[in-house]
Amino acid sequence: MENVSDEMNLPPGFRFHPTDEELISHYLYRKVTDINFSSRAIGEVDLNKSEPWDLPWKAKMGEKEWYFFCVRDRKYPTGLRTNRATEGGYWKATGKDKEIDRGKSLVGMKKTLVFYKGRAPKGEKTNWVMHEYRLEGKFSVINLPKTAKNEWVICRIFQKSLSDKKTCTLSGIMRLESFGNEMSSSILPPYSINKTKSPYVSCFSNPIETNQAGTFDSFTNNPFEVPSNHTMNLPKNTLSIDSFYSTQELQATPNFPSPIDLSTLWNY
Repeated sequence: MENVSDEMNLPPGFRFHPTDEELISHYLYRKVTDINFSSRAIGEVDLNKSEPWDLPWKAKMGEKEWYFFCVRDRKYPTGLRTNRATEGGYWKATGKDKEIDRGKSLVGMKKTLVFYKGRAPKGEKTNWVMHEYRLEGKFSVINLPKTAKNEWVICRIFQKSLSDKKTCTLSGIMRLESFGNEMSSSILPPYSINKTKSPYVSCFSNPIETNQAGTFDSFTNNPFEVPSNHTMNLPKNTLSIDSFYSTQELQATPNFPSPIDLSTLWNY
């Protein structure tokens, strides 16, 4: 292949990377309308007699992808189905054909195929892929000269790398994880979770003592400095303050009862 490049007198660093529209308009159309047309970068091959791993050695040039002019082999003489079988396997179409436009006009179609080893339907899928380009629309057979041979197609052969896909997926996960860490550190404040239950806090410095009659006997270290011998009679159906708070936990919720004004309870 190096000798072929030297004979073509190509400039250093030359690479053949045509667009889909360029393949249709500048190469395939000219090949269909002129049987003697040849390209320095696109060879000719019979795909039914070549396995995909042998095609790089038959190409005129290419490092990771190779281009060929091919004549579609009809599976049946009177049918339109294409014979895509080789000695070691077969090419299977996948996905939907893609339209190729030149400006606003349809000029061709691109079909994607994957090579399988063995025979259908139990073939073993490989990572060899082919893009098949054919004329369509403005360059369809009804718009071509009568001398045109519309069986020609251009095939782009390449080997799909599985390692690239895994690397992209892993790098995407790492970027997403890094983004999540940055968001949590910049937006959410630091916090700690205390799984232990908050202890009960009394409203008073010391609990209020009551006697059997339901009266307040005394207050120890009372901030209101009520005399120790002062007592207060409560109705029989009134719940004592101590018994109320002994069964409730103080929580900062909207339903927490309003504070009790103790000054209204004393009789001076």
